[in-house]
Amino acid sequence: MTSVDAHHSTLRSAAERVRSLWSGSARWLNSRMPKGLYVRSLLIIVTPMVILQSVVAFVFMERHWNTVTRRLSAAVTQDIAALIDVYQTYPQDAARATIKRIARDRLGLAVDFLPAGELPPPGPKPFFSLLDQTLSVEISKQIARPFWIDTVGKSALVEIRIALDDSVLRVFARRNAAYASNSHIFLLWMVGTSLVLLTVAILFLRNQIKPILSLTDAVESFGKGRDVPPFRPRGAREVRQAAGAFIEMKRRIERTIDQRTTMLAGVSHDLRTVLTRFKLELALIGDGPEVDAMKKDVDEMAHMLEDYLAFARGDSGEQSEETDIAALLEQLQADSERNGHKTTVSFYGRPLVSVRPAAFMRCLSNLVSNAARFADAIAITGHRDHRWLTITVDDDGPGIPVEMREEVFKPFMRLDDARNQDQGGTGLGLAIALDIARSHGGDLTLGESPLGGLRATVRVPV
Repeated sequence: MTSVDAHHSTLRSAAERVRSLWSGSARWLNSRMPKGLYVRSLLIIVTPMVILQSVVAFVFMERHWNTVTRRLSAAVTQDIAALIDVYQTYPQDAARATIKRIARDRLGLAVDFLPAGELPPPGPKPFFSLLDQTLSVEISKQIARPFWIDTVGKSALVEIRIALDDSVLRVFARRNAAYASNSHIFLLWMVGTSLVLLTVAILFLRNQIKPILSLTDAVESFGKGRDVPPFRPRGAREVRQAAGAFIEMKRRIERTIDQRTTMLAGVSHDLRTVLTRFKLELALIGDGPEVDAMKKDVDEMAHMLEDYLAFARGDSGEQSEETDIAALLEQLQADSERNGHKTTVSFYGRPLVSVRPAAFMRCLSNLVSNAARFADAIAITGHRDHRWLTITVDDDGPGIPVEMREEVFKPFMRLDDARNQDQGGTGLGLAIALDIARSHGGDLTLGESPLGGLRATVRVPV
């Protein structure tokens, strides 16, 4: 490998490490970002505002506050230096009244002279004081004598002591004469306007999010077969367009369902009329082995017709209502035990759940009937938490092979063990149960049972 190839390989490795690091950082950031539209919209508004204000505050602090404070401190220091020069150059009265008057009347400083001696020890420094730092720098640069300052003790005054040859000069200066003390007004205005803008943004976003949440509730309720709450398009133009599309889709689906229900009702009526005629003719013929077989075939045809119509209709005309799931499971237990199957039932949690009772009963009845066809013992367990209603039907039968558990949900699909006509069935039981579970916004899955057979799990949102 030449040096050029080695260099290219190194560059590719570095680029791959950078991409990997970037992808990892993006995944980490995405995992910690809020998922809701409302919070994300607020972040889109708040983040640039905070960054802009931070930059403005930094520039203001750096350029304005620091500069003004430095110039004010330099001016105060120059006045003190001038007083020192006057004191050392021109003769003074014993009480030094003249220089005190000049400092008070002309410079706005309160001056006093203390006996010569050691300066006080340094006092506690403030955690953040631009004045303390700037004033110390100016005194060291312009006066160049030992000094002591106190910018903390008196809130409105700054005390400065400077060691002279025969005394200690003590000066009291107004804080606002050496420090840009009104800068907080800018910060207060900036924070205040930010709070106002943030409040307006929150109120505006809340009004914009409400139509989206209403649309979400309407779609979710319609998808679960529940009554759609009063809903009309509101909000921004795009939200109104989405709401209008949903209303039109809902109207078309309901019209299609009504047409299909009407057609199925007519087909059901016509076929039941023919089957009733068959039963009457068989009753008039009399008894006999051939007649009994024909009666059995007619009964099976009627049962198959009911299954076909139930699968095609999907029980779509039923409305959701609060249903006692525990009582429903006890009814399933009674029906199963009446047919000679050992059945246990247990339920945990609040039993009232909004479902379509007849459809949901048919879903669970199909699962119990399917278990009773091949097993001796059946266990039905229900559990309801704040989000889901979960019902499992376990049996001790032969179960279903893993590779066939998706196939059995197809309409008219029956396993080899169930193809015996003596067992009955149309191959629609699991398909109907799955359709009903999904029409409630949930799902139906198959798995291994602790009893050794099959476990059917129905899970629907509450």
